[in-house]
Amino acid sequence: MEKIISNLYKIIKGTNSLIELEEDVNMYMHEVFATLLGDVFSQIDQVVKKQKQQEGWTVIRSDEKTVQFTFGAVTFRHTSLRDKQGNCRHPFDEWLGIRKHQRHSSLVEVKVAEMASETDYRETARVLKEWTAVDISHTTVGSIVKRVGNAQAKADQEMVVELEDADYLPEGKKLAFLYAEADGVFVRGTQKKKSLEVRHAVVHEGWDKNGKRVALREPKVIMTTQPTADFWKEVQAFTAHHYSLEDTQVVSNSDGGAGYTAEKFQEAFSQSKYPVLNQLDPYHVSQALNRAFGGGKSEWKEEVKKALKAQNLEDFTLWVDTFESTLEDQKNVDKLQAFKKYIMHNWERIFDWRERVENPPKDARSLGAMESNQRHVSFRMKKRGMHWSEAGSEGMVKVIQGILNGTLRDVYLKHQKRSERKQRQVKKTVKLAQLLRQPTRPSIGAHQGSISLYIAHSSARGQLLKSLR
Repeated sequence: MEKIISNLYKIIKGTNSLIELEEDVNMYMHEVFATLLGDVFSQIDQVVKKQKQQEGWTVIRSDEKTVQFTFGAVTFRHTSLRDKQGNCRHPFDEWLGIRKHQRHSSLVEVKVAEMASETDYRETARVLKEWTAVDISHTTVGSIVKRVGNAQAKADQEMVVELEDADYLPEGKKLAFLYAEADGVFVRGTQKKKSLEVRHAVVHEGWDKNGKRVALREPKVIMTTQPTADFWKEVQAFTAHHYSLEDTQVVSNSDGGAGYTAEKFQEAFSQSKYPVLNQLDPYHVSQALNRAFGGGKSEWKEEVKKALKAQNLEDFTLWVDTFESTLEDQKNVDKLQAFKKYIMHNWERIFDWRERVENPPKDARSLGAMESNQRHVSFRMKKRGMHWSEAGSEGMVKVIQGILNGTLRDVYLKHQKRSERKQRQVKKTVKLAQLLRQPTRPSIGAHQGSISLYIAHSSARGQLLKSLR
């Protein structure tokens, strides 16, 4: 402590502003904690080594290892040992929970991935260096995103495999209604003129109203760049692990594009005894209407809207054909015909789901939350000419999914949590390391001293004192 205080005095004397003082003290604080933790790790490594030697392991060598923590780079010595089967292992790393070749702590990796989901890799590296002791390159940020996202992807795949191998469906939450929407968003790939589709589903239990604001109740997302079949398997596995849908009316919404048809929803939610209601997304209907009739108001446009709302096919055909007869530009004719084909192909899906059920919930609203939820992907992955590799895009969307669902940290750290038995071993090892580190008090021999009597040396007691000296 005296040395730390002395160094703080030196820092204060060597700086000429409060800003410089705070920066230097912050740097020194990181160095002190990193050095102290490195010393403790090295001490525990010696204890773990002795324990393994007693079990018959043999020492190979002792090396230095550096791991980047949020408070600085910690350097410590760890011993390589050969176990009874002849395998080379680092028992202290296993004891601590460090992977082979791991250079950053798990907390650093998770925080880097979480920050990278909001901003680009270079900015993530810059902010980390500015505000923490973590100094990494933008390429390392990308590698960490892939690693953390891969953990979420593996957890999703495990759910799929578990559902396929199970003899019965898991017991989940029971609901009267469940709402699901799905769509895709394209991002630029690294190959020329090739895009990657991020397949995205949102599942929720209804709506909560807070004043004038309305939010989805218990929203969960499933995202992936994997093929359509794998995407729907993840949707099915996710909902089956969270809900018991046997008596649930599932209401779905999509634009009817390839991969997001009514049949896909019916297959994904086949455990429900009710047919899945699948309506055409009102946003895409409105978008198609504007492309065909223009953004302004017109008699034909308003009449087509009325025909769609009333589900009157005859009136719809009449007004579309009438409008087509007024067009002279072939491009506009092609747009109108494409609109008519789109609507006719999905005519049975153009309805308000609340009119198709007997007792809709009191808080029931129209579906159409997909577009706003896709902003989590589009805002991060479609700006400033970004291009994505297959591994990079999958890692990023899985990180975003894990953050939105609140599962990312648990999924990434689940293999590093100690059991009660392992934690008892940790306590014993740490206690032994503390005992071995206790400093011994140096021997200074017998203490000497004297007692003042304040009497004449010629007296009897004075003569006795002389004889004892």
